[in-house]
Amino acid sequence: MKDKKSKGKDTSYSKQIEALSRISKAISSELYLENILKLIVTVTAEVMGSKICSLMLLGEDRKELIVRATQSVSEEYNRKPNIKLGEGVAGRVAKENRPISVLDVRKDPRYVNVKIAKKEKLCSLLSVPLSVRGKVIGVINCYTSSPHKFTQSEIDVLITVANQAAVAIENMELMVKSKVIQEELETRKLVERAKDILMEELGISGEEAFRKIQKQSMNTRKPIREIAEAIILSKEIRK
Repeated sequence: MKDKKSKGKDTSYSKQIEALSRISKAISSELYLENILKLIVTVTAEVMGSKICSLMLLGEDRKELIVRATQSVSEEYNRKPNIKLGEGVAGRVAKENRPISVLDVRKDPRYVNVKIAKKEKLCSLLSVPLSVRGKVIGVINCYTSSPHKFTQSEIDVLITVANQAAVAIENMELMVKSKVIQEELETRKLVERAKDILMEELGISGEEAFRKIQKQSMNTRKPIREIAEAIILSKEIRK
């Protein structure tokens, strides 16, 4: 028969497995990225017993970490300033690509938002990098409201969550880029077709035809793709 301590460990382990399963399902679903990130921090806060869990991503210039998701209802925490790469605890985690735990952020000289920590009664912190193939794209932070020394098991769980989150974010970004490229190619094809129609009907050069399409786009404040589609549709109606 298992003792209470063993039962506690089993319960904790099962919660971790359940949390990771929920995150995996969310990542493979058709949810928007913002919803996935929100679910990740909510589930992570539950399994880690965190007062606040936040996920921060590097901006396009890769100079600052920006809070992109948190389950916190604190407006002050949600509006906290961006953190420069290498600055504070999270900034160091992102720069050095390694987890950092702090027993009490209110007393640690590396921590930059001490006032917010005191007001929100935040104490211990575990910050883990979001990394894909060695490239850091952000960090995930878990805070407790009382002193807590994070175990290796807890660190491993958060690293696993961070890895899953990083893959989800990268895949979503690749999908968006792929969609943008596809739309650009389709727009080029439509514009070329519209140019051919104008060249044939007006007896003008390809350069002149493009200028006409461009001018109409500017005058009507409509995307050049819409103008091209209108020219093509008009041609098909007249057939």
